Amino acid sequence: MKSIRANQPWRGELWLGTDFALFKGLTGHASPHRHYAHQCLSVLLAGEPGPWQWTESMQAHAVEVTDAEVLAVYAEPSSFEIASLRAIAEADHSSLAALARTVQSIRRQPLPERLQAVLRQMDDHLLEKLSAAELARHVHTSVSHLQRLFDSQLGVSIRRMVLWRRLRLALMLAMQGSSLTEAAHAAGFADSAHLSRTLRSMFGISGRQNLRHLHLRLLPAHHPDGTAGVAPGACLPGA
Repeated sequence: MKSIRANQPWRGELWLGTDFALFKGLTGHASPHRHYAHQCLSVLLAGEPGPWQWTESMQAHAVEVTDAEVLAVYAEPSSFEIASLRAIAEADHSSLAALARTVQSIRRQPLPERLQAVLRQMDDHLLEKLSAAELARHVHTSVSHLQRLFDSQLGVSIRRMVLWRRLRLALMLAMQGSSLTEAAHAAGFADSAHLSRTLRSMFGISGRQNLRHLHLRLLPAHHPDGTAGVAPGACLPGA
């Protein structure tokens, strides 16, 4: 496989769910980065997955080869323990639809109601200036206690979770046809430069070079009772 060119885009199919994402396609350039999602990636050899590589949430990593066909799963730690994702290695990989069914069947870990309420509040007010103090007041607790909950249950700071949820919404909008500036403003970023910096930090890629080469599909929302809904924000994968 060839070394990655600095401007090589990622190309392929990107399926987005509310708490996970799937990618199948060709790798491009990605500088060292860290994102919130757990990552499970396999290089396809003659169409069949090779050994799976596991990268935990917020672990720094990079891509070292280009034009490699890969299959990847990105799963949010707010829903999935990385150990539960090991089932992916034994799953049906014949199609993205089959892999999506496997991920949807994995048991989600329960979150305290207080954290669920804070995450809902984040999503409802992404366009506003969200402070940790306001979020703490919403669930009648202190900022320090709420941050301890985020650290212990989600493994990420309050501020970084706000950025993550804004980023996944902005990228979905951009892949649906909005300009980066439109998507940035619609997701609560100050401008497209702020969005671009966040994208490079979390995924190591340039939005302008990559997003037009990804074919988006939104998956129905997962509910424990088996009902479905529209995926509003979705976990946005990177490399």
